[in-house]
Amino acid sequence: MSFTTAEYQDRMRKTKERMDAQGIEVLLITDPANMNYLTGYDGWSFYVHQLLIVIIDEDQPIWIGRGMDANCAKITTWLYHDNIISYPDAFVQSDTDHPMDFVADILMQIGQAKRSVGVEMDTYYFTAKCYERLTNGLPNATFRDATLLVNWVRLIKSDQEIAYMKKAALIVERAMQEGINGIQAGIRECDIAAKVLHTQVIGTEEFGGDYPSIMPLIPAGPKTSTPHLTWSDDRFREGDAVIMELTGCYKRYHSPLARTVSIGQPSRELKALSEIVQEGIAACLSGIRPGIACGEVEEIWKKTVAKSGIVKESRLGYPVGLSYPPDWGEHTASLRRGDKTILKPNMAFHLIPGIWNDDYGFEVSETFRVTETGCETLANFPRALAIKDNVSADNIKAL
Repeated sequence: MSFTTAEYQDRMRKTKERMDAQGIEVLLITDPANMNYLTGYDGWSFYVHQLLIVIIDEDQPIWIGRGMDANCAKITTWLYHDNIISYPDAFVQSDTDHPMDFVADILMQIGQAKRSVGVEMDTYYFTAKCYERLTNGLPNATFRDATLLVNWVRLIKSDQEIAYMKKAALIVERAMQEGINGIQAGIRECDIAAKVLHTQVIGTEEFGGDYPSIMPLIPAGPKTSTPHLTWSDDRFREGDAVIMELTGCYKRYHSPLARTVSIGQPSRELKALSEIVQEGIAACLSGIRPGIACGEVEEIWKKTVAKSGIVKESRLGYPVGLSYPPDWGEHTASLRRGDKTILKPNMAFHLIPGIWNDDYGFEVSETFRVTETGCETLANFPRALAIKDNVSADNIKAL
C-alpha cells in the first residue's frame, strides 16, 4: 500500500466527522480518487460502476465492483477480504440489470436500507441512471448530496502525500525539459507528445512515473489562444509560440507545470505578455502564506498586473494532488475573487495565471505547497519564455 493503515484510518475518521456534521449515516463514494484516498484502491476499472460504502458506525468500508476487479481490491487496499464484494458480469452494460441494483440489495441485506445515504451527485462517475436505480431500490432511505465531502478532507495533505508530489515534480521537470529540447520548426506536435509521455512514465532512475490524469496539452501557433488542446500531427512552424502544460504523476499524486516556448524570436506582444504574467505569478508566490484566504491571492495578482490593463476572467488556480482521469484538480477551493477558504500548511495548489487572447496566449504555472511561513514551489524550472533558435527539422539532419 502507498500509506500505512493508520493513515487510512485517520482519513476515515475525518470523513466520518464530516458525515456526522451533514447528517449522513451511509456514504456511497464513486469518485476513484476518493476511493483511493480512503482505501488505496488503484485500478483502471472506473469505466464500469464501482463504489465504496462508508458506514458511520462500522470500522471498515465496503468495496463493491466488477468481479474481475475484486482481486485488485485485495491487492491494493487495507480492507478485509470479507469487505470486498463483487457483482456478476451480467450487470456490466446491461439493458436490464444495473450495478446500483446490486448495491441497493447489499444495503438492504446488511440493514442499511432506511438510513440517511450520501451520494456524490456531481462527479464524473455517478450517473443519472445510478441515482434512479438507487432511489428505486432503496425507497425508505433518505438521500443527501455528498459531493466533495471527501475532497475537502483531502485538501490538507500529509507529509507523505507531499513527498509523493515532490517526486512527481521531479518527473515533470524532466518531461518539460524533454519537450522544450525537442521543439523545432518542422517537428510534428505528436512527436513531442510522444517524448513527453515517455518521460512521464519512465520517471527517474530512482522511481518510475504513473499515467497522468490529463494528457500533455501542447497547443502551438494560433492554437495557443485556447488552453485545452492536446496535440495533432501538425508541424511546428518558425515564429510559433508553443504552450506545454504537463504533469508528473507518482502513486497517483500530481504536480502540474506549464511553460511557453517561442520558435525563433517572439513577437513584441508575446514578449510583453510573458513579462507581465511572470511578474504577476512571482508576486503571488511571494505573498502566499498561511492564514490568508484564497481570494486574497487573486487580489495580489490583480494589483500587480493592473497597470498593464490585463483582465483575467478565469480563476488563478485550484488544489491538486491525488487524482484520476479526466482531471488533476480536487474541485474544492479556488484561487479566485470571493473564495474565503483559508490557506493552511500542506495545502497544495496549481497556480496557473494563463492569458489567452484571440490569436495567441501565454502560460506559466507552478504547483506550490503552503508552508508554515509562506509557500514553496515543488518544481524547479525556469519561468522565462523559452526561445528556441530557428534550426528547422530539415537542417537538423545535416548538422
